[in-house]
Amino acid sequence: MKFERRALGPKDVAIKLYYCGVCHSDIHTIRGDWGKIQYPQIVGHELAGEVVAVGSSVSKFTTGARVGVGTMVNSCRVCIECQAGHENYCLNGNTQTYGSKDKDGTITQGGYSTFVVVDEDFVINIPAAIDLAEAGPLLCAGITVYSPFRRWSISPGKKVAIVGMGGLGHLGVKLATALGAEVTVFTTSPDKINDAKRFGAKEVVINEKGADFSKLKHAFDFALDTVPYKHDLDRFIPLLKRDATYCRVGVGKVVDSNEIGQMKLVLYRNAFAGSNTGGIQETQDMVDFCALNKIKPEITRIPMNGIDDAWKKVIDKQARYRFVIDLGGRGDGNKPTRG
Repeated sequence: MKFERRALGPKDVAIKLYYCGVCHSDIHTIRGDWGKIQYPQIVGHELAGEVVAVGSSVSKFTTGARVGVGTMVNSCRVCIECQAGHENYCLNGNTQTYGSKDKDGTITQGGYSTFVVVDEDFVINIPAAIDLAEAGPLLCAGITVYSPFRRWSISPGKKVAIVGMGGLGHLGVKLATALGAEVTVFTTSPDKINDAKRFGAKEVVINEKGADFSKLKHAFDFALDTVPYKHDLDRFIPLLKRDATYCRVGVGKVVDSNEIGQMKLVLYRNAFAGSNTGGIQETQDMVDFCALNKIKPEITRIPMNGIDDAWKKVIDKQARYRFVIDLGGRGDGNKPTRG
């Protein structure tokens, strides 16, 4: 379908999109798992491309700049959260990259497209060390795991459990390892053991029914749960040290809420938490950290007409580990990548 983006405003940049990552959130949104949406809806919030035009007041970017856009494209700018750099927690509700009411009254449309107009304050600079094809997944999956690592001070000497190793989890392993943590992966997929260790995990545990986790009792300083499905959380809480936190970042159908035994939390003063992407500056910091430490997502490129098959594979846990739509890439973003 053809559609029009809003006119270029004074603070806007126009971006020719070359790549867009496929996030499980895209599937949940289109299927109505998170509530009613207005169709037609174009999803995609892992955008990467090149600036092709700038508004009259733009100061951060020039034409030709390599840039990306993540999960949001605006916020109120004035609430205490926005002022603190936490636009993702905007008290007045931020404007999501797709499915939100934009400042011109239209519904925002995402990156399964070839062109976008975004306020410069919500655009991320992509360093030359990062391939454009690999940049997009960092702007959702990457920041979603990086932000809680920073919030809970993951650093050398910390022992971290990563529950689930898909699009988010595999980057969680790489980032936690780069931050100096000792990582243990819990996965339901035995065929991911070698990959987990290649990404930096010291140990891999197969999370199957009846599995014995007793040797890991009170072993972890922090646990990050990336699983977007209903699953047994109670078996993981006893693995936390006193005062440790179990943080969830994977979100599935709203009707599939998980339950957790209160007594398990009480016994060792554990905390149960959640985390929601990250602010713009934190996202830029994460991208720069990845460039410095040579961290990149494991991607499989697909053409636009490969989306249906990719979505099926995501649901069937066959993605290894992020599908990226090639929207007509060129230049340095078009060189071969693993997968």
